[in-house]
Amino acid sequence: MADYIDIIVFAVLVFAAAATGGIFAPGDWYRALNKPSWTPPDWMFPVVWTVLYIMIAWAGVIVWRADGFGPAIIAWGAQLVFNGAWSWLMFGRKQIGLALADAGAMLVSIVAFMILAWPIDATASLLFVPYLAWVVTAFLLNLRVLQLNPGARGAAA
Repeated sequence: MADYIDIIVFAVLVFAAAATGGIFAPGDWYRALNKPSWTPPDWMFPVVWTVLYIMIAWAGVIVWRADGFGPAIIAWGAQLVFNGAWSWLMFGRKQIGLALADAGAMLVSIVAFMILAWPIDATASLLFVPYLAWVVTAFLLNLRVLQLNPGARGAAA
């Protein structure tokens, strides 16, 4: 059992971040916003995020087992905090601009993790490539929603 404690801890941490997406769901406010034509369909988000969260947790376990608590794990934790905060900012607080800033910070922390994890274990870094691609897409979607909805609560003029 002791061999699995770190897996359980990382899974619980990732689940906590993922839970914010369920607690702060898009709802009617988001559905009423103008969105670009390239917005992914609603069904895609839980499917993609489920796969990504498994990869995020596994990357954390790999680095933890290889290096313990260090800069890479700090970057891993930072991206998870920003990840969990995004749904709260966007859907809970309806702050499109703050959610965009959070997504930018998430991107920085994802890249930081990838750079810091690479010399520890390249697999952990590579597990973040799809996550990086998805968050870049989410960042651009968030930006476009901000631009298309200047009168929405929290949106910058």
